[in-house]
Amino acid sequence: MRGHQFSKFTPNDLPRGGFDELLKLFLELLNYTSGDANEALSWMNELDKKYKLTSDDYGMGDFIEDLKNKGYLGNDDQNPNDFKITSKTEQTIRQSALEEIFGKLKKSGKGGHNTNISGLGEEKNADRREFQFGDSLDQIDMTASIHNAQINYGIGDFSMTERDLEVEEKDYKTITSTVLMIDISHSMILYGEDRITPAKKVAMALAELIRTKYPKDTLDIVVFGNDAWPITLKELPYLQVGLYHTNTYAGLELAVDLLRRRKTHNKQIFMITDGKPTCLKEGAKYYKNSVGLDRKVVNKTLGMAAQCKRLGIPITTFMIARDPYLQQFVRQFTEINGGKAFYSSLKGLGEYIFEDYIKNRKRTIK
Repeated sequence: MRGHQFSKFTPNDLPRGGFDELLKLFLELLNYTSGDANEALSWMNELDKKYKLTSDDYGMGDFIEDLKNKGYLGNDDQNPNDFKITSKTEQTIRQSALEEIFGKLKKSGKGGHNTNISGLGEEKNADRREFQFGDSLDQIDMTASIHNAQINYGIGDFSMTERDLEVEEKDYKTITSTVLMIDISHSMILYGEDRITPAKKVAMALAELIRTKYPKDTLDIVVFGNDAWPITLKELPYLQVGLYHTNTYAGLELAVDLLRRRKTHNKQIFMITDGKPTCLKEGAKYYKNSVGLDRKVVNKTLGMAAQCKRLGIPITTFMIARDPYLQQFVRQFTEINGGKAFYSSLKGLGEYIFEDYIKNRKRTIK
């Protein structure tokens, strides 16, 4: 008889994890524990009991010791018996998030962001023109230039002048300033669905993408609940949802303020949210209403969307809720701002944001 024989799969046939395999799991768990190393290690112990992640040759104690020796884990200054993650771990989490999300996308052209005008840049386009003083030598299309010289002077008395040189245009590269807004209201963990962890992971991956691929671009991160405040890249792994309402107006107001300080022409806001605006701050008090769409809160929020349009700041909303009346609000919000909206699942959130960021909406430099 010819063919292949297959044996029944059993989990015990899986190889036991070494340091690299356990590290991947540890980094993933840190996203869910908001950077709490002790809780992540506790989860790993429970998973090890159930799924036998380690072996007699390499146990959890060996893994923890390696984490410390390799600079991923340190002791808490306030409680020496507890562990805390290091800056190396924070960067590794960002890199892991970037690889997870960016690895699903096709590679884009190298360089910065394309616009619809020509100028100094790295990517050639189809436009051709005569050589002008100041053009760099790498822009000259030698094949086309030699062809022009042959037409003008022939083969026998070949000569090439400046008029024969043909230049390939390149796309002008822009600098883009982005504010990523993350909703941390209580609904981001309600109804048995963890929405904050994917949002954090996307933010860390986007920050790492900008740092490595578009180093001249800027990224500010704003979180909003009852109020809005900026957070640093270092704070991202530790971000948690609070018992907050959703003050979208405050988040947009802060985002606009941050973008005003950026000396760039291309500015944009990415907003990740799962719900409707339910809160405004009036002086020292909060106006809150979670029942339906409150006209006062909605009108104030739509007014901020219109202000962003006047300032030339498009808002891309990533809506991770499916309620029809909420989607209707987002459509109205998007129409007023002139931006875009994606009704995304948590699974596809990262891909949507990355594709939109990398393609970069071709816009003219003013």
